[in-house]
Amino acid sequence: MKSLFAAVILAIATAATAAPSIEMQTSLGRMVIELDAGKAPVTVANFLKYVKEGHYNGTIFHRVIDGFMIQGGGLTPSMEEKQTGQPIQNESKNGLKNLRGTIAMARRPDPDSATVQFFINQKDNASLDFPLYGGYTVFGRLTQGLDVVDKIAQAPTGNRGPYQNVPLEPVVIKSVKILSDK
Repeated sequence: MKSLFAAVILAIATAATAAPSIEMQTSLGRMVIELDAGKAPVTVANFLKYVKEGHYNGTIFHRVIDGFMIQGGGLTPSMEEKQTGQPIQNESKNGLKNLRGTIAMARRPDPDSATVQFFINQKDNASLDFPLYGGYTVFGRLTQGLDVVDKIAQAPTGNRGPYQNVPLEPVVIKSVKILSDK
């Protein structure tokens, strides 16, 4: 009986600290991303809120720079900006680094201005880590689909209105869904 109780406690503790994972289906393939709610709780909660609302479905990767990162989540294929909620607190002091295959929040010059746009680092980008320019909050890492990031990053790009480095053929985020949640 004692070992059964210990097993139940261990299972509950493991479930409580499990990292939520999401699946992102794009027009160029599938990615699975493990989010780090322990180190970036505000950012992960914000991201998951938008996932649950279906906000990312039908948005595009609108800024793609090979050898740097791919950015998306806020614009439609017609380059219209989707409505967002209030900006969130920057959590870039969390110890997570902008390494290849990590996901981080995009923002305006104000460090506390991130809302919904995110980027996936195609390479290690130490220049985006805290304290430089206030840092960019890393809140997860890819566990599958790094080849998809590379494929997206190699898409031919151009300018569309005020936007630069826009894929000539839209790279659409078809759906984002939660695979596991803590």
